Amino acid sequence: MKQRIQIDALEPEAYKALYHLSQLVANAGLTSTHQALIKVRASQVNGCAFCIDMHTKEALKHGETQQRLFLLNAWRETTLFSEEERVLLQVTEEVTLIHRQGLTPETYAKAIGLFGDRYLAQIIMAVTVINAWNRIAVSTNKPF
Repeated sequence: MKQRIQIDALEPEAYKALYHLSQLVANAGLTSTHQALIKVRASQVNGCAFCIDMHTKEALKHGETQQRLFLLNAWRETTLFSEEERVLLQVTEEVTLIHRQGLTPETYAKAIGLFGDRYLAQIIMAVTVINAWNRIAVSTNKPF
């Protein structure tokens, strides 16, 4: 893969601002399991090898199982994920693939019912932040 620009060196203030936003979101109250599922699943959808590598390692350190990580891209086909996690993953995919249909009314209603307003806001922010990082890493061929 050919070397490309390095955003952190060329636009350090913007990069720092995104990093700061990441820290705010990480400390907002989402469980470590929810954070890991969002980061890994969005990165899978976006094909971001750098982020998949980083966030699966983090997830394992925080107690996530290898089996669940191996099957995350097929979460609909397994019983390893709770109903809450399944809704979280659905929100993650719908926000990540917003050009398809957006966050559907059905998914939104389930998420509000399970998580409440504040926690759903935190989920959406977490999905938004990892999508930003994925786009930077993929567009710049960030090596891992």
